[in-house]
Parts: sequence; structure tokens; C-alpha cells
Amino acid sequence: QLHLVESGGGRVQPGGSLRLSCAASTLTLSSYVVVWFRQAPGKEHEGVSVINVSGGLKQYADSVKGRFTISRDNAKNTVTLQMNDLKPEDTGIYYCAAHPSYISAWAIRSYWRYWGQGTQVTVSS
Repeated sequence: QLHLVESGGGRVQPGGSLRLSCAASTLTLSSYVVVWFRQAPGKEHEGVSVINVSGGLKQYADSVKGRFTISRDNAKNTVTLQMNDLKPEDTGIYYCAAHPSYISAWAIRSYWRYWGQGTQVTVSS
């Protein structure tokens, strides 16, 4: 069982930045594809970004392209989501999730096997 923990959320003004981390406290995250989802109040989960095991394949939702960057450090067992130029519509709970295999339809929530508890991101002036 892979146990994931997110950190780094908080409140920031529009245009600001946050850095989210997803860490594994059991097993090694380096063997898993990792995705970030977010859920805004009253809305469905939205796939934000995904990274494959090697880190050589990264995908982003159109809404965050050019502003968010996903990366991983397999030696530290972590995946990071750097979020720049944040907008109020980026507000929500951010979750990381993992699966042993990558699929092109990575934004389908039901595919992902292991989930963290989420971290709140609020973008407001």
C-alpha cells in the first residue's frame, strides 16, 4: 500500500507562487506515475499535471500550461508541483495520486490507485 502525503498549500495573492510536494511514507514513489488533481468548491476533480516514472514525460491541463511545472526527485521520494502566476480559479484542494503505469487518458480520476488527503490552495486578494 502506497501512502501519499501532500504539503505546501496555503493562501496566496493573485500572481503569487506556491510549491506543492507529494511524498511517499511507505514504499518507493519512484516506481509510480504521479498525477496532481484539484477540486474547486462545487466542482468535479480536474487533472492538473502528470509525470511518468523517469520524469521524461510530463503533461499539463491547458488551464495551467506555462504556469505550473511538475518534477520529481526519485532519490528523495517526492514529486513537486511548482505553481506560478496563480489565479483565483486555481483555488481548490490539490491531491496527488499514483499508479504503476502511465495512460494517455491520465485525467480520468477513477484510474488512479493511491491518493493523498489533499492540501488546500487559496488564491485571493
